[in-house]
Amino acid sequence: MRLDRLLVYLRLARTRSRACAFIEEGHIRLNGRHVRRAKEEIGIGDILVLPWGDGVRIIEILSLPDRRGPPGMARSHYRELDRSAQSAIAPNQTDD
Repeated sequence: MRLDRLLVYLRLARTRSRACAFIEEGHIRLNGRHVRRAKEEIGIGDILVLPWGDGVRIIEILSLPDRRGPPGMARSHYRELDRSAQSAIAPNQTDD
């Protein structure tokens, strides 16, 4: 499934044009690499890192939706990783 379409179906973007703009600005990482193409294919088990407010959201794709549905159904297709923000994505390293 195309990344722009997935963002809309999962209710992470309101329209495909907004999703495309967000992706092409380089704000999203897919499996650890920056994505700049809206037509990037995404599948089950992929990890997305998205800026969200003052932080980031890390989600794992559990299944691919057939359409944009209600918020509860959209959330059933992914799970958030590190929602508590207790463990850092890239911990600060100090020189000892």
